[in-house]
Amino acid sequence: MARFLIVCFDTALAAGLGAALARAGVEAAFADPRADLAAQIGASRHENAAMLLAGWPDDAPAWIGNGFPPCPVSVVGAASAGCDSTCAGWWPPGIAAAPDELAAALALDSARWRREAGLRAELAAARAQLDERKWVERAKGLLMHARGASENDAFRLLREASMHANLRLAQVSRSVIEATAWAEAVNRAGQLRMLSQRLVKLAAQALAGIDLRRAETLQRKAARRAQANLDHLAAAPLVQADAALAAAVARASAGWQGLKQELAQPPGPARMAALDRAAEALLVAAEALTGALEASGAPRALHIVNLCGRQRMRVQRLAKSGLLAALGLDGSDAAALPAQIEAFDTALRELEDTPLSSAAIRAALAEARELWLAQRHALAAADAASLARGSDALLEVFERLTVCYERSLQVILS
Repeated sequence: MARFLIVCFDTALAAGLGAALARAGVEAAFADPRADLAAQIGASRHENAAMLLAGWPDDAPAWIGNGFPPCPVSVVGAASAGCDSTCAGWWPPGIAAAPDELAAALALDSARWRREAGLRAELAAARAQLDERKWVERAKGLLMHARGASENDAFRLLREASMHANLRLAQVSRSVIEATAWAEAVNRAGQLRMLSQRLVKLAAQALAGIDLRRAETLQRKAARRAQANLDHLAAAPLVQADAALAAAVARASAGWQGLKQELAQPPGPARMAALDRAAEALLVAAEALTGALEASGAPRALHIVNLCGRQRMRVQRLAKSGLLAALGLDGSDAAALPAQIEAFDTALRELEDTPLSSAAIRAALAEARELWLAQRHALAAADAASLARGSDALLEVFERLTVCYERSLQVILS
C-alpha cells in the first residue's frame, strides 16, 4: 500500500486530509513544504511513497521539478494552471469530507501514474534500442568503407569484438566510431605539420623556376587544405568536449593565420626567411596538437598514424631545406639537415618493422623506400629539380600509407 506524504501548502486543508485518510485506513504523514519533491521522496524511505499536495504552490513547477514526477502526485485544492500536466490527479477541497472517496481518488491517481510510467519506460527502451541500432549501422558502414568488407563481414567483426571485450554490441559500435574520429583527427592535425613545410617548399620551388605554374597551383591547394583541416578540427565533437584540445586547435589556427599573412606578401628571396619562420611556428603548434590528440585517444593505436603522418612533414621539410640551399638561402633548420635525414630513416625502419601491416601497406613501404633512396641522392647532389618532383612522389606514397593506417582494423577496433 502507498504511503501518502501530505505537503502542507494549506495548513487547514492538510489537517482535514490527514484526518480523512486516517478514517479510511490509509497511512499518511505530513511533509515539509520547504524541501523539494526529490528530497521528500528520499526522506520518506518508502518504496511506494506518493505525494498529496494540500493546495497548489505558486512555484509548483520548480518545487516538483522538471519532467515526469518520480512518484504519483495528487492535488486537493483550487484548480491552477499547470496542475493537469504535472500531477496524476486534481480534486476539489470538498473531497476531504468523504474519506472513502478520497482514498478511491488517490488509488486512481496512483494507477494512472503507474500506467504512464510504464508507457514512458517502454518508450525509453524503444528509443534506446533504436539508438543502439543506429550506432551499429554507422559502425558497419565505417568498417565496410575502411576495409572493403561486406555488410555481413562488418557485422561479424563487430560481434566478435563485442564477445572478446565482453561489451554490448552498441558499446563496441560506438567505440569503433569514436576510434575512427580520433584517428581522423590525428591524421588531419598531422597534415598541418606537413602543409606548413610544403607551402614554403612550393614557394622555394616557384622561386627556383621549377614547374612554376604547377607549384603555384599546388600552393593554393595546400592553403585551402590547411584551412579545411583547421575548420574540421575546431568543429569536431571530441575537440569541443576537451578544453585543452580546443586551446591547442586555437594555437594552431593562430599559427596558420601568421603563415597565411606571409603567403599573401609579394614573393621573393627577401621574404623567404620570414615565410619559413611563420611555417616553423605553425609546425610547432601542429606538432603539439597532434601529440595532444594522440595522448587523449588511444595512444598505442594512434602512434602509428602519427608516426606515418610525420613522415609526410619530413619529406617536405627536407625538400624545402634542399631548395632553399640551392637558392643560396639558409632555412631555419638548415643545420639540422643530417638529424632530419636520420630521423626519417629511423621512422621508416619502425614502420617497416611494425606488425600492423597488410599487402597494400607492405607494397607502399617498399615504394617509399625506393623513392627515399632517390631523394637522398638528390639531396647529396643538390639537384633542386629532382628534390622538388621526388618529394611530391614520396609525399603521395605517405599520404596513402597514413590513410591505410588510419583505416586499419587494429586502429579502428583499438
